[in-house]
This record gives sequence, C-alpha cells and structure tokens, in this order.
Amino acid sequence: MNEEVAFYLDSAKESMQQAYEHLEYELTKIRAGKASPDMLAGLKVEYYGMATPINQVASIKTTDAKTLVVIPFEKGILQDIERSIFQANLGFTPQNDGESIRIILPPTTEERRRSLAKNVKAHGEDAKVSLRNARKEANDGIKELVKDGLSEDLGKTAEHNIQDLTDSFTAKIDKLVAAKEKEVMTV
Repeated sequence: MNEEVAFYLDSAKESMQQAYEHLEYELTKIRAGKASPDMLAGLKVEYYGMATPINQVASIKTTDAKTLVVIPFEKGILQDIERSIFQANLGFTPQNDGESIRIILPPTTEERRRSLAKNVKAHGEDAKVSLRNARKEANDGIKELVKDGLSEDLGKTAEHNIQDLTDSFTAKIDKLVAAKEKEVMTV
C-alpha cells in the first residue's frame, strides 16, 4: 500500500480512537446511582489563583455505595473545594464538617435516570460525529491522491478500508453507549 494512503488510514484510525477514548472518559462522569471518585473527575478548584484539578488538592474516597468523602491535602482549601462542587451543579450537595467534605448521593428518580440516559446518547452521537469527520478528512485526502495520480482501484480500496474502520468504531461506540444506558436505567 502507498505510504500516503497508509498515512490517511493511520490518521483516521488515531482520530477515531481518540473520539472513543473521549467518550469513555465522558461516560465515567455520568453517575448511575453508585458513588465513584470519577464523578468529580474534571472538577477544578481555585488553588493559589489557578484552576487546579481536584485530585491534585484532595483525596477522594467512597465510604459506601452512596457516599463520597473529599479530604483536602490542606485544610485552608476546604471552602474552595466545597464552592467548586456547588458551582459544578452535579446534582448533590456537599457537607463540610471542617475536616472533609462528605457527599451523600440522593437516590436517582426515574425522571433523572431518563435524563442521564438521554445525556449518554448525546455523548454517543457526539463521538459518532467525530468518527464521521475523521472519515471525511481521510476520504478527502485519498481523493486528492487519486487526482494526483494514485490508481482509482487503490483509492477505492482505501476508502473501503476507511469505511470498515468507521463501522468498527461505530459498533464499539454503540456497545459502550448501550452498556452505560443499561447501567443508568437500572434501579
């Protein structure tokens, strides 16, 4: 296979893999009734004038299926952590006891579970849009190579390979989204 064709195939595969990994990361933040330190992933805390990831200023632990405990490395940052959790609007209220912040997750209502499932689907669709964009970029590159002298048979084969790659990643995304939806909808 032509080096330029291989470049476009590899580029498409890398972009699609990144879209899949980003979806996995986004889905870890959607809670399904069980407490998980990942629920606070991506949360930033104002620390000495800089937005710092919460896991760099505190440890986050689960004490049971419904409770998270955030223990700051410095007591002085406790209010800043509490404020960040409030402002993130994650659907729960932090309780500051002066030493740590305790978060007790409320039971998810049917309406909330449906909303979360809808959110999961939206993230899945965003990932599929990223796949289609990667496919389009790769196909456009292949078409340019055909214009510049690459044989049409090689171009068609490359486009077919890119479509197979897209179909493969679409199936992986569908499987991931279906599993997360099932997790979210389970009482």
